[in-house]
Amino acid sequence: MSESYRTKLLGSGLSRPMEVKWYFVALVTAAIAISYFDRQTLPVAISAIERTIPLSNQQFSWLQFAFLIPYALLYAAGGRLLDGIGTRRGFLLIMLWWSAACALHGLATSFGFLLVARCLLGMGEGGAFPAATRVVAEWVPLERRSTAMGIINAGTAVGSVLAPPLIGIVLLTSGWRTVFFAAGAVGLTWVVWWYISYRGHNEVSIATLDARMVARELSFLEIAGMRRVQVLVFAKFMSDSAWYFYLFWLPKYLYDIRGFDVKQVSYYAWIPYAASGIGSFLGGWLSSAILSRGRSLDFSRKFVLGLSALFMPIVMLVPRVQVGWALMLFSIAFFCQQSWSGLIMTLPADIFPLSAVGTVSGLVGFGGAIGGAVFGVVAGFLLGHGFGYETLFLIVGSFHLIGFVAILLLGGRIQPLKTPDILTKVNPI
Repeated sequence: MSESYRTKLLGSGLSRPMEVKWYFVALVTAAIAISYFDRQTLPVAISAIERTIPLSNQQFSWLQFAFLIPYALLYAAGGRLLDGIGTRRGFLLIMLWWSAACALHGLATSFGFLLVARCLLGMGEGGAFPAATRVVAEWVPLERRSTAMGIINAGTAVGSVLAPPLIGIVLLTSGWRTVFFAAGAVGLTWVVWWYISYRGHNEVSIATLDARMVARELSFLEIAGMRRVQVLVFAKFMSDSAWYFYLFWLPKYLYDIRGFDVKQVSYYAWIPYAASGIGSFLGGWLSSAILSRGRSLDFSRKFVLGLSALFMPIVMLVPRVQVGWALMLFSIAFFCQQSWSGLIMTLPADIFPLSAVGTVSGLVGFGGAIGGAVFGVVAGFLLGHGFGYETLFLIVGSFHLIGFVAILLLGGRIQPLKTPDILTKVNPI
């Protein structure tokens, strides 16, 4: 870190290196919160939007597909972009794009317009988590990375928790178009904060420096061809198929099946998302705590991943219980899902050198978004052809267990790659 930058941080009250690290963790957490608020604007406001732009269940599923496919593609491309131009400039461009795209929703007059706006939003948000993973790799030491990523991943809950009540207030006072304009303005405010804050040189570990030059020689296809990467992509594909179903369809499920109105969704829909934030933080904290007690990185990560996956089938019971119990079951599932998700997105920083972290995390996120897009369309098709939510909950309740078994049996040990490991990938014997 440059002396001039250290002086600036001292002047701002960030006097110790660890304080600097957690400052940037907080900054990125705010960005992820904004990201999840923005993507929740449409699902939460859908009942109000439908009074202006009528939408069927199948059209609603296509709107999610229009978000997730560009999101997936730009997740991968955005990760590679960040490895090329750096975290500071890359994150700034990403946030500018998605904030403008979110505001564009407010001008929609047809299903087609919403489809285009949703596509542009997905393109912008695709780089958020690769950027977050790079920040963790740049600033946070190995023994604290899962805690840092757990905090950042908890930003998903902050945005999702704030979305139902705040959007509900705006819907009851100003109309649904204002929701999108206001959300876009918040994102642009964060851009200014980021531009001012993220300066100077980054600290990297000796292990990262050891492999950095070799990692630069790895092409996108060589990274994608690594089995460890493929296993992580598959695990994220399975788990996010469930997660995006919960994220986009929970408000609609409460409207259509449980008979909620806008006020009731505003009052109650935030509860599972609050649980997801707690789960994200505690999952990361528990893995760091196990690691600090002398257990291996492999055990510390896999133990918490397995524990999180074990409870996910509980969502299968949702259609069979009263609404209060259903919200509790959703909360348990959301808690475990985000505990899982924070750790999955920590693994690229655990295993790969900094110059490949963006690409790997981008590919992992790509797998998750594709899973969400595919299953979202499947959900809309099934609901439109006589199947109920019972069938959907039965299916998604098994996805995390499938992903964990793949990590356990095919993923190998979780440990940092050294130069010889990477050289073997480039020049196999």
